[in-house]
Amino acid sequence: MQFIPGSATPRRARRRTVLAATGLVAALALTATACGDSGKADAAGAADATASQTADSGSGDGKVRIPADIADKLKEHGIDVDKWQRGGWKDWDEDKWLSEAKDFVNPVIEGLWKPERMKSAQEANKTISTKDAAADQGVSDAAPQPVRARAEKTPYHENAAPVGKVFFDSPQGSMVCSGTVVKDVNHPGRSNLVWTAGHCVHAGRDGGWYRNIAFVPAYNDLGKSAAQLSNANASEVAPYGAWWADWASASNQWIQGGAETGGAGAAHDYAVLHVKPESGSRSLEETVGAALDVDFSAPPATQVATMGAWGYPAAPPYNGLRMFRCVDRPGRLSLSPSLPTMYRIGCTMTGGSSGGGWFRVVDGRTKLVSNTSIGPADHTWLAGPQLGQGAEALYQNMSRTYGGR
Repeated sequence: MQFIPGSATPRRARRRTVLAATGLVAALALTATACGDSGKADAAGAADATASQTADSGSGDGKVRIPADIADKLKEHGIDVDKWQRGGWKDWDEDKWLSEAKDFVNPVIEGLWKPERMKSAQEANKTISTKDAAADQGVSDAAPQPVRARAEKTPYHENAAPVGKVFFDSPQGSMVCSGTVVKDVNHPGRSNLVWTAGHCVHAGRDGGWYRNIAFVPAYNDLGKSAAQLSNANASEVAPYGAWWADWASASNQWIQGGAETGGAGAAHDYAVLHVKPESGSRSLEETVGAALDVDFSAPPATQVATMGAWGYPAAPPYNGLRMFRCVDRPGRLSLSPSLPTMYRIGCTMTGGSSGGGWFRVVDGRTKLVSNTSIGPADHTWLAGPQLGQGAEALYQNMSRTYGGR
């Protein structure tokens, strides 16, 4: 199994929201025609899993400025601030790799995520055997037939949900996942929240927080080829810029139980980022013109006709440059009788699509109901967590505590 690691909105933004929803409805409806017990996490525990530290952008003189509170946090853990600014973040010594929820630090290094560095980022690839995937007690449905991923229409900002890429640095190098702009219930029309997978921001029980986490919405918006992007400027690759995570929140279950093979944290493999731009003051939602509601009360797979997953698969046969989608009737996947059942759909997307949103249309409105978490090594299906009370508590805490900052 594999980790695939009332709005004051301008007219163009409102149009994009309608187009995105319309495109999703069409995709889901077409596939549905062709194709013919949610787990409850501990709400208090999830809320406690909030990582909170501020970040700062580079100054006009090109030097990195680390805010006092982050500098103090680094010093508290024996990390030299000056060395961090000069690349000390590359030191992944286990004794200095911050792992607790409260330890998250992610100061902005302006210009770090240049187009070439983005293109060279590798998918967060992790595997587990199919035998382990079948270690349930009769609550998993038969593995679905593969659904071939289809390339999304371009430009993405007019045809797709507000999906983008999540970049980060790990001990193995620069990595990439996918993520989705979601609404901030306490700050309507001005959301800076991004939904992704827990394993795209934190290594789980044997590691800590990844570094230099940034979100690039509508990456390669026009779907250009590698040749066409050989000399691309930043605006072609990142039309809305890079948005750095200044706060992050992942479930306690992932932080304490996530593993190379998913582990006990897989069924709670979700995270929320609060982001800020390298420059500018408008919110992410205002900038990209769209954000999706998160549905924490979606029914179990047996009661859902169709779900779709969106993302940027980067492992062969894909190269991470284009957005793809799969739509299928979901089934159930249980890794253990003690863990919540996950959603599962047929899909050929590979590593890099991790964290990408799963959507369903309810009364004409597209809502996020899950995110890509795990899949088999032969890339025939994907599974994602059901978002229950624990996920909602994490999201609400993020919105209340950090959303308006």
